[in-house]
Amino acid sequence: MNNNRVLLVVFVLVALAQLYIPAKMIWDKEEIIEIGQTYKFKTAHIDPTDPFRGKYITLSFIDTRFKVTDGTKWTNGEEIYLSFNTDSLGYANIQSISKNPFDNNGNYLKAKVRYATSLEQTTLLIDYPFDRYYMEESKAYRAEVMYRESQRDTSTTTYALVKIKNGESVLEDVMINGIPIREVVKSHDENSGE
Repeated sequence: MNNNRVLLVVFVLVALAQLYIPAKMIWDKEEIIEIGQTYKFKTAHIDPTDPFRGKYITLSFIDTRFKVTDGTKWTNGEEIYLSFNTDSLGYANIQSISKNPFDNNGNYLKAKVRYATSLEQTTLLIDYPFDRYYMEESKAYRAEVMYRESQRDTSTTTYALVKIKNGESVLEDVMINGIPIREVVKSHDENSGE
């Protein structure tokens, strides 16, 4: 009988742990959405031969290079921390890079060095952790096409809305001319009768 109680206690503890871990992950992301700093990252043209894999749009960004002059050695794949400022149009620009987290009210992002050049000045090519925007499967293809077309049209503005807090990020939305891509797809579907 005592053995059964021990097994029951172990079972309950394991079950609670299995519930706690995903709940904590969701809670952390929701906290970032609730109180994180919002930044707009201007998107760049994507390779039209592989813009979409499965149920997500592959995003590319304009501001992914940063020149470093402090003499620090950087390696490909290295984890780094970025702080941002915003330009006059509200888009995020990398302000500084560090190998350690910043102490600026949590408004910094953990990213990786994709590639580091070492000519006269070191230039880092940066991989942001939010390069995929997931969508409902039935709308994903149309969103991919609309996103690709908006990248070709120089009069169209596309950007990603990203919340950042304590090194972590949540990709909130992809915007086309200030309208969420889900709404652009929905409007297109209603106008075309789909």
